[in-house]
Amino acid sequence: MPALKDVVDLLHGWYPPATADSWDAVGLVLGHPGTRVDKVMFAVDPVLPVAREAVDWGADLLVVHHPLFLKPVHGFAATTPKGRTLATLAGADCALLTAHTNADQAVSGVSEALALALGLTGLEPIVPAPAEPRDKLVVFVPTGSADLMRETLARAGAGEIGDYDHASFSAPGQGRFRPLADANPTIGAIGDLETVDEERVEVVLPRGLRGHVVRAMLAAHPYEEPAYDVVELADPAVTTTGTGRIGTLPELTLREFAARVAERLPETAQGVRVAGNPSRVVRRVAVCGGAGDFLLDTMARSDVDVYLTSDLRHHPASEFAESDGPALVDVAHWAAEWTWLPVVEARLRAALGDTVETRVSTLRTDPWTFRV
Repeated sequence: MPALKDVVDLLHGWYPPATADSWDAVGLVLGHPGTRVDKVMFAVDPVLPVAREAVDWGADLLVVHHPLFLKPVHGFAATTPKGRTLATLAGADCALLTAHTNADQAVSGVSEALALALGLTGLEPIVPAPAEPRDKLVVFVPTGSADLMRETLARAGAGEIGDYDHASFSAPGQGRFRPLADANPTIGAIGDLETVDEERVEVVLPRGLRGHVVRAMLAAHPYEEPAYDVVELADPAVTTTGTGRIGTLPELTLREFAARVAERLPETAQGVRVAGNPSRVVRRVAVCGGAGDFLLDTMARSDVDVYLTSDLRHHPASEFAESDGPALVDVAHWAAEWTWLPVVEARLRAALGDTVETRVSTLRTDPWTFRV
């Protein structure tokens, strides 16, 4: 049975808090990192009915998409809705973790889950995220110390490429040096020219970890004065993370596409609202989980046939419809983002196996309860 810290580290590795928008509030909200975790529940909204469901099921951790406290507070008395939610969880020792905008843009995140739920293929971000600057470290180390050096660099955060870690390149060679009078050589003698079998070890690393990785390398290196290079790499031209997703479908009419949306998303009182000609041909689709009207200008200049998102307002939608651009499909905010829950649940189960039980809440926490 893993500790809470282990589960948090997995989730933060997939959905790094540092990628959240500056205004957001994500990460561990409640809980001690050393607590053991046996049951994890997933939900969109941290509201009282969800908290009660988690507690009644015996959850040790509730993972939600929306923050409980998005704005600063001076207290959380149980006389308030948010306070009651937190008190319910705290009273049952159920931890709470939020993955919000850090989960929106990520691979296997909210928008990607929504796109896959609708059957889109060939996915790419609507707005690619800026790629994290990366460096390459090259260090020359005696052959007998090369394995220790590779492990040291990996533990310091170097050598992570996509879904892989401990990635490195090595090539054999010979190092030559002569220790001078004030040297304290690990190998060789003062004044003698020495030749040593060495390995050239290369790893890539996030630029933000440069100082940490170099210090770890120097501490582990057997030489008094090791030879190494740090090279700044060019930014990659392609990134798989970013805002929203664009993909393709076999040809449908707009009416058929809307029916597919209604079938594959959880049912809500709102249903599926559509702006466009029902007979319009749909092949290329853009989606954005959550409130996506901030992308309307981008969509107006795009080559997609339809843009699906939530919380579209009257005037922006009306003006967009007059632009002769893509059709619009508006779905309930909760329904669009709920599609992520089975994805992150499956990811956690694949990582932890049968050491934890998991559950996706099916409580409809969309605020609209019926339509007349």
